[in-house]
Amino acid sequence: MPNLGRCILAELASALGNPESSQYDDFTSPLKCVRVLLDLSLMAQYRSHTPYQPAYMESYLQTFQRTKDIFLEFRISKATRPEANRQYRDLREPMANQRANEARHNTAAKHRHQVD
Repeated sequence: MPNLGRCILAELASALGNPESSQYDDFTSPLKCVRVLLDLSLMAQYRSHTPYQPAYMESYLQTFQRTKDIFLEFRISKATRPEANRQYRDLREPMANQRANEARHNTAAKHRHQVD
């Protein structure tokens, strides 16, 4: 689990690496949210805690609660599910056609190679 969290955080950081000045808050908020959630989960897995760790965990949880709203925009609800399904179908058809065309080209090339 810790390795998965590190991978997700690294991928998110690289994807949101160079924000413009107008995008800075939109890019740093998801990074902060994922980072504090990862820190909270890692600290909760400790076998023993010092007297200071519950305060750290509480601050991580409060920061997560403040920053999690950035992801609500991308959440699928009952109202948005039909539109998401339509977009998925619209994307799936051209991709299937493209794969079929590529398969035809590969088959013709293989055929020419066998004839030669």
